[in-house]
Amino acid sequence: MDRALTIDAETLAFIRQQKDRQEILDCLHRYTRGVDRFDRELMLSAYHPDAIDQHGVAEGVAADFVDWAIGWHGEFQTRHQHIIANQTIELDGDVAHGETYYIFWGENREGPPSLAFGRYVDRFEKRNGRWAIAHRVCVNEKVGTFNAVPLPPEWAAALAATGPCRRDRQDISYARPLADGRIQP
Repeated sequence: MDRALTIDAETLAFIRQQKDRQEILDCLHRYTRGVDRFDRELMLSAYHPDAIDQHGVAEGVAADFVDWAIGWHGEFQTRHQHIIANQTIELDGDVAHGETYYIFWGENREGPPSLAFGRYVDRFEKRNGRWAIAHRVCVNEKVGTFNAVPLPPEWAAALAATGPCRRDRQDISYARPLADGRIQP
């Protein structure tokens, strides 16, 4: 028996808002994964082509910023992670304003690892059905260093068994289907 599903206007508006919020979160995840895996296309997919990014240390159109970021991390760090946390999104039709807290860790080629905290203040726009960053200001709240703790050799070996961390498409996070994550000797 076919029964038509009816959704009231308030519920339908809520579903649309949640879809938009999820697509914006997916955009932010493309950015962080793209920069950490040195996946230029993925990182660029978080931006509209004419987007501006103001990170303080580097500013410009999206493509120039992406090239700078990947180059800088490659030159000065061996590994890094961009982690996003608390987020607020204000939706206004096909424009949204967001504030997303970030944590950054980077293993430097020289000196102790870096640890930074701040916020991405973004204007997102939905163009041709796709949410992406139109303008970003990175508010850098605190930058410091992180002191790593030496691990017993057997513990370090066990932790490394599922690595290594790769900054390219050979990283295990690209494996489809995911199979045994152990490194073969």
